[in-house]
Amino acid sequence: MLELPPLSLYIHIPWCVRKCPYCDFNSHEAEGPIPEEQYIDALCDDFDRDYELCGDRKIESIFIGGGTPSLFSAAAFNKLLQHIQDKDLLSAATEITLEANPGTVDSERFKAYRDLGINRLSIGIQSFDDRKLQQLGRIHSGDEAKRAIEYCKLAGFENFNLDIMHSLPDQSVEEALLDLMQAVSFEPAHISWYQLTIEPNTVFYARPPTLPQDFVLEEIESAGHQLLSDSNYLRYEVSAYAHGDQKSRHNLNYWQFGDYIGIGAGAHGKITNSEQQIITRLRKHKQPTSYLNNSVNRRAESKQIPVEERALEFLLNALRLREGFSLDMFEARTGVSFSTIGNKVEYLCSNELLQQRENRISSTDKGYRVLNSILEEFL
Repeated sequence: MLELPPLSLYIHIPWCVRKCPYCDFNSHEAEGPIPEEQYIDALCDDFDRDYELCGDRKIESIFIGGGTPSLFSAAAFNKLLQHIQDKDLLSAATEITLEANPGTVDSERFKAYRDLGINRLSIGIQSFDDRKLQQLGRIHSGDEAKRAIEYCKLAGFENFNLDIMHSLPDQSVEEALLDLMQAVSFEPAHISWYQLTIEPNTVFYARPPTLPQDFVLEEIESAGHQLLSDSNYLRYEVSAYAHGDQKSRHNLNYWQFGDYIGIGAGAHGKITNSEQQIITRLRKHKQPTSYLNNSVNRRAESKQIPVEERALEFLLNALRLREGFSLDMFEARTGVSFSTIGNKVEYLCSNELLQQRENRISSTDKGYRVLNSILEEFL
């Protein structure tokens, strides 16, 4: 029986100062003034239309991503958040995260974000090495990255995440670990540490840089995991590490197949209707101009997830978590009996790729290294 899961909200800000050569997100270099006020009005309207499908649920978390959300003023976000709060959908416990890039913020802007109710920052550091930052096309320096973290702390943010990439062009093990050690030294609540990958439709895909060889990558990952563990960061997802219980509640909802409204150019959403026993995915117009001009219907696509595809969609996310998932959650969030995948799970357990402990399924250490191969078993 399909049940209503928690509900989150994703807000997409599509503009950047400059498009990074590795980025395949829906981001666009700002050419001239950003239509901030018009875009916020569109987001408010977009939210109202999607929320009509959500069954009067409270919003557990909000994530403002991009692009570069920190290009927008605190006043703009205040208008949007107040629009949502006026409907009594937020509480003091709602996690509200804003992505910020060094080079687009200062201490006053961070303080203004904090004052309006944003209680978590995710800062896109990527590296503290000026040469690596230049190779990645970032607009900030290593010193600016460090200043941005200090601004974040001075503004009163105790809950903040640092994004750090590894296996950068020509990066050595020592360079990768130095980046990670510098991140740890700032004592963030959360670190996202992930490998640079070359994605289609990017500059790096057309002109690939020289990346570390596989044996160097393996050494970086092994030493990095150990460094984070020794620094009391718990690895709870493939690339997510938290101090204590300071996990990203918003991302956890994604990984546990929760519901989320997605507003803004190119945003995606997933909404469950327990009465009709359907799950719908929504996608908004990708180009900012198209999104703004289609005020009658900003949805580019709306389609139901077929029952036979729900198990795989659930597993694509849930198996990324070190703790895996419970059988009860699988059935409640998919509306599918666990027996439909039981034989495959048993087979993978016999090969020591998955493990079942009472009512919970998770990857083994061996399986965690070959997640894609595990998921192929459920295609």
